[in-house]
Amino acid sequence: MPISRFHEAQPLAPGQTVDLSPETVQHIRALRLESGAAVVLFNGDGQDYQGELTLSGKKQATVAIKTEVAVESESPVAVRLGIGMSLGDRMEYAIQKATELGVLSITPLATERSELRLKGERAEKKQARWQQVAISAAEQCARARVPEVAPVQALADWLQTVPLTDLRLVLHHEHATRLQELPPPTAITALIGPEGGLSEQDLARAQAAGFTPVVLGPRVLRTETAPVALLSAVQALWGDY
Repeated sequence: MPISRFHEAQPLAPGQTVDLSPETVQHIRALRLESGAAVVLFNGDGQDYQGELTLSGKKQATVAIKTEVAVESESPVAVRLGIGMSLGDRMEYAIQKATELGVLSITPLATERSELRLKGERAEKKQARWQQVAISAAEQCARARVPEVAPVQALADWLQTVPLTDLRLVLHHEHATRLQELPPPTAITALIGPEGGLSEQDLARAQAAGFTPVVLGPRVLRTETAPVALLSAVQALWGDY
């Protein structure tokens, strides 16, 4: 039976006995784990910390950390995604699958065609929820680093933050350039539009910022499917598939 993994946002080290967060305790209770069970903790530093669980009542638990193991599960190609925000659970699906496929970071973007508009406290709550989706996906897929889900940004502002060394791509079904025609990159920043795609103005802004339009086959992909297709292709061409 696989050993259960849990994210703990606190310093971890062999020899420590750590108090688990209420969220982790609730998860452990749902899994019906018992005292003495072997578990793995991680905090995003690239290590897994293996230890033994002790339950103390219904709402408290500790783990005595015994060993520390470096986890080599990060993609050799650093991929940063900017995704136009969409309604419903599309963003959560995209974040979950992108995490499983090795994305480095995700920025939710307000574009001209974004139907979801977020500001202030509502934007902060959504960001926290999306970050938790990434954490849960990292737990499941055995990553020891959690992709950052950045605060919501306007597209124009985000375009100014892209690292100069990255290969810059914007997905667009009306263009003919394919991934295999590009030179092998070590880092990629990719822009994906919301439902309905990017407007002509947003596409022009991206191209002016050095983004190359690319197409992922002859079919039009949904906004939540595009990150999965892109990251799978990147891993197959240049990554760890």
